[in-house]
Amino acid sequence: MAELYVALDVPDRARALSLARALAPHVDGVKLGLEFFLAEGPAGIAAVAEAGLPVFLDLKLHDIPNTVAGAVRSLSSLAPAILTVHAAGGGAMIAAARDAAPPATRVVAVTVLTSLDDADLAAAGVADGAAAQVRRLAEVTRAAGADGIVCSGAEVAAARAAWPTATLVVPGLRPVGGDAGDQKRAVTPRAAAASGASVLVIGRPITAAPDPAEAARAIRATL
Repeated sequence: MAELYVALDVPDRARALSLARALAPHVDGVKLGLEFFLAEGPAGIAAVAEAGLPVFLDLKLHDIPNTVAGAVRSLSSLAPAILTVHAAGGGAMIAAARDAAPPATRVVAVTVLTSLDDADLAAAGVADGAAAQVRRLAEVTRAAGADGIVCSGAEVAAARAAWPTATLVVPGLRPVGGDAGDQKRAVTPRAAAASGASVLVIGRPITAAPDPAEAARAIRATL
């Protein structure tokens, strides 16, 4: 069964830790991203980890290989379960991140953000759409020795067929009837899991619910 991680996109550790503790019985881990990291830093990450859940550190690192390797080494004491880099940084950068990360950390490369659609990509010079771009960047990531990719639920079945052993992380998920918000290639958690996702990342449908624990339970039940 796919792992369920909740995205704690909040700016303070008290709120993040409160949510992590409430959701610990119902999810497999927590995702902390730029908003939280810039507000609270490594100490905040360590504090949330005290809830006992694995931490997915979603920083989407993207720079020259030496700089990314240094950043990953600086984060190693946090022992993240999953760490993201941008696949667009290229094979050498991805390989440098994998080499610098602790062996137990899964390094996954972000392909195409779930807030982008084919029109957005065309405006940026990618004429053949998200599916083709995800395929290209997945091939680069695999060759670089990373553990998997981040893609939308629309591309996960093809990614699983091409890379059977990959960790396939799918964010931007929305339950049936949920508000899509800023997500343009969203699918349901059940559909993503059925298509081969390894890790489901769900934020606002859980954290913004009147009862986050009940929302997480309900989503888990659909899987």
